[in-house]
Amino acid sequence: MNQPSKYLYLNFRDEFYRINIDRIAYFEADGNYTNIVLTNKQKGVVGMNLAQMQKLLSESLKADANRFARVGKRFIVNLNYVYHIEVLKQRLTITDGGAAAFSLPVSKDALKKLKEMYISPLAAKSAE
Repeated sequence: MNQPSKYLYLNFRDEFYRINIDRIAYFEADGNYTNIVLTNKQKGVVGMNLAQMQKLLSESLKADANRFARVGKRFIVNLNYVYHIEVLKQRLTITDGGAAAFSLPVSKDALKKLKEMYISPLAAKSAE
């Protein structure tokens, strides 16, 4: 049985967004604004900083907020779309497996933490 899609609702004085969370590739900080980038490369801008967006995701999506992770100071990425972590080149590639692919500049430290998040459960399983 297919689960119904979950949506993120963002309501502002002059704007309203209804976004299928499966379509969100990443969020990018831009000063006091946050850019929302979808897998179809469509973009939206909201008047809140990345920390506020992170809090909103947690409160609005509850358990589904786990699919998003803060990566460095600039990005919140959809973990379902992480494809390639290049620590030395300081690049993170995220893709939906189709036409959309994004190469994001991320610090080495942030990429190491993201990589460890994926490796730790794998190492624990192989130790069993």
